[in-house]
Amino acid sequence: MAGGCCGDHNGAAVSTDRTWRRVLWIALLINAGMFLVEITAGVTAHSASLRADAIDFLGDTANYAISLGVAGMALVWRSRAALVKGLSLLVLGLWALGSALILALAGRVPTAETMGVVGVMALVANLACAVMLWRHRGGDANRRSVWICSRNDAIGNVAVMLAALGVFGTGTLWPDLIVALILSGLGISGGIQIIAHARQELASARHSESAPQHSA
Repeated sequence: MAGGCCGDHNGAAVSTDRTWRRVLWIALLINAGMFLVEITAGVTAHSASLRADAIDFLGDTANYAISLGVAGMALVWRSRAALVKGLSLLVLGLWALGSALILALAGRVPTAETMGVVGVMALVANLACAVMLWRHRGGDANRRSVWICSRNDAIGNVAVMLAALGVFGTGTLWPDLIVALILSGLGISGGIQIIAHARQELASARHSESAPQHSA
């Protein structure tokens, strides 16, 4: 019975890992496609919030690619991958912040209609990813980092649509810039959270390795 129980557990773990990989591949393709759509629309419409949201899609694409690379590896390697992803997300958030400030200085009002349409498309894409990733939101820093990025993007898409309404209603660029600053802040905050969790796991792993081994 004990052997059978262990076998069932291993089979469930393998099945879960395969499901995790399949979800990551689907999410990766969705995010890569939406990055191309949003960055093109952001440049064309002169929208800081679309550019910031596009950077989130790019960060998620890299996030999923790295997660696929370390899936099934030891915890220490998954934690190191999460640390890299956290640092990347932090850098991308800072880049989006700088881009928003540059557009603010330019003073050009973005195209609200493009922002609204692309914002809806992005929200649908991220809700689909969030639904798939919901069951995997717990666990180690690597899996948690995937959930944090997906959650941030869904929030960001709603904010982009609100920015589109604000730009349309006021005829100014400020709603777009405010949302871009919020999205940048989410990226920076998410990066810090992922880095903190990954460092805790790495510290725990080092402590376990350095602990004296007692023979039975």
